[in-house]
Amino acid sequence: MKVMLLVMDEQRVILDRLYEIVQRHCNECIVYRLSKQQQMNLGPFLASVEYQNFDRVVIFSRVKRLTRQLRVLKCIRGLVFLEHDAYQNYMPASKYRHVYSRLYSRLPSCRALVSGAVVARQMQAENIDAVFVSKGYDEQMLRNTGIERDIPIGFLGSLKSTEYAQRKALLESLSKRTGMLVTRTKSGAEYLETLNRIKIFVSADIGMNEFMIKNFEAMACGCVLLAWSQGEEDELLGFEDMHNTVFYRGEDEAVEKIKLLQSDPLLAQRIARNGQEFAQSRYSFARVGQTLAAEIQREMREWTPPSAFTRLWVKLRYRMKVQG
Repeated sequence: MKVMLLVMDEQRVILDRLYEIVQRHCNECIVYRLSKQQQMNLGPFLASVEYQNFDRVVIFSRVKRLTRQLRVLKCIRGLVFLEHDAYQNYMPASKYRHVYSRLYSRLPSCRALVSGAVVARQMQAENIDAVFVSKGYDEQMLRNTGIERDIPIGFLGSLKSTEYAQRKALLESLSKRTGMLVTRTKSGAEYLETLNRIKIFVSADIGMNEFMIKNFEAMACGCVLLAWSQGEEDELLGFEDMHNTVFYRGEDEAVEKIKLLQSDPLLAQRIARNGQEFAQSRYSFARVGQTLAAEIQREMREWTPPSAFTRLWVKLRYRMKVQG
């Protein structure tokens, strides 16, 4: 099977290892890194690479860059979306609420590989071919280096997005109450070093109903993960409170759990060790990438060619060949 994987060339998170694993587990897979402008105008690029000769075309981009390209997307047989932000489809405060499911519903033969188990189930109820494939971490880049953990409590990441308003408020309040470090680092070596200096990593994925990539990265680097409970998602992904993770459901509970962990170093070490083993065994890119490759190549719904008008429109505008 011949696979085309279109990815973002400007991503902050380094996913090269994930793409490498997907390539390794496909018969033939070519990765193209697209600029923002290319993602917003897929027609010319697809025409230039003879997309119709591929059995699967996998797109990993921002949904806002795709919604206005419906005619082009309808012309792609074997269309697969790789999506790490589809949780926003069901967030009441998100400007992308229902945007994902509207797009996928208008492309009934497409497949959406989403990173939340509950999100996948919700989309399946809307008759979307949605499949859960978790986020993970780069096991070649991130690991427990064994250095001294001189940062008692920390959070690394952005607080700018409007979707993160609750996260920002909680983390700032916790920082005042506990002295927690809240900062950002560069990807790569600086991020690895800082994670390894943190004893308790605080995750605050409030209202998202899924776990962001930092949870897996912090666990893999040997931090005790103090995470906002995602309800049913916790168990579906294998997280266990006070075994491989420490869950909280409110600010006061987070403060209580922090005090407990700091008063019982052996308990904290045991949870950190279990969490590291858990992340390594289930959520490395080596494992996640293999699952992605399998789901990309699995048989899909029968493709319905676009209307004659759509085929003519894309042919005249982009010189795209479209199968009838």
